[in-house]
Amino acid sequence: MEPNLRLCLGCAKPIRGRVDKKFCDDYCRNNFNNRQNSDQNSFVRNINNILRKNRRILAGMLPETEETVKVKREKLSNEGFNYGYHTHLYLTQKGQTYSFCYEFGYLQLEHDWVLIVKRKGE
Repeated sequence: MEPNLRLCLGCAKPIRGRVDKKFCDDYCRNNFNNRQNSDQNSFVRNINNILRKNRRILAGMLPETEETVKVKREKLSNEGFNYGYHTHLYLTQKGQTYSFCYEFGYLQLEHDWVLIVKRKGE
């Protein structure tokens, strides 16, 4: 075996070319990187799917002609809304905390009611 022989990180075949080359071709490079990132990508993809579903549910509950709407918490839950996931929180001057899924937010009220709002365009 040659002392300077380098092997592809993707397929372990000998590499020819530049000294700092790590892969024999683009296919091996892409395949290697996809394998390395697959667990992280699926984790992020699953969370993004939950956030998009939450946003879709909130958008569907708020009529386009209204700025706010009150719905029962159970109605959101029945649609598959996951209260454990949101993109950000907004604290009002009155001390109320709205949870947002992108531009749609909600405030949990008394007696299992939820107020749904849409952030005004910036």
